[in-house]
Amino acid sequence: MAEHVYKLVELVGTSGTSVSDAIQNAITRASATVRNIRWFEVAQVRGEVRDGKVGCYQVTLKVGFTLDER
Repeated sequence: MAEHVYKLVELVGTSGTSVSDAIQNAITRASATVRNIRWFEVAQVRGEVRDGKVGCYQVTLKVGFTLDER
């Protein structure tokens, strides 16, 4: 197994539908500009309440990606 060095960034994904969609939205958007994403960790889940109902889900993720080889 190769040894890797990971860089860690924090993202906040949102969705009006679900926590899962909020996670996917964050990963999909980050993948457009960050190469080699390997893992994520959900650090926090929160949301917005509108008129007594869930209006929006917000998920804070720690995302790890490998650095390019030299």
